[in-house]
Amino acid sequence: MARITLFLLALLMWLALTWPLDATGRLQTLLAGVVAAALTALLFYEFTARPHKVYQPRRYLWFIIFMPVFLWECIKANIHVAYLVLHPALPIHPGIVRVHTRLQSASGRTMLANCITLTPGTITVDVTDDGCLYIHWIDVRARDVQHATEMIVSRFEQFLLHIFD
Repeated sequence: MARITLFLLALLMWLALTWPLDATGRLQTLLAGVVAAALTALLFYEFTARPHKVYQPRRYLWFIIFMPVFLWECIKANIHVAYLVLHPALPIHPGIVRVHTRLQSASGRTMLANCITLTPGTITVDVTDDGCLYIHWIDVRARDVQHATEMIVSRFEQFLLHIFD
């Protein structure tokens, strides 16, 4: 059942991204999507973490709530980085900080690392098995793990805990 779900989700994503607006090529797009989704379900099923959790609708609700929060954080970070770049004194203090996450699943940690990297001014350098992430931060405002975790991780982690763990 989980492979079928993965197949359907992959097919829906394929069709959402590639469906032509005109009538020509729709059959080819559909057939290519079926082949791509089938290969995805067959080859990458083992890489999907806990596929039984796909059937929990509350996770989708939390993801829908999370997306505007993530976009808002990206907008704020863009404005901050633009300020730093345009400021005549260039007041940056780059460095690598260690933060800790409560996320247990590899998928959740990966999503957190991607969210941090997609937010301007921060890049995830390394993710360890013990729940630590090493982040390159363009404007380090906290050196200790707890305070840096609050500033970087906590804005995303509370939502990702509901989605992935």
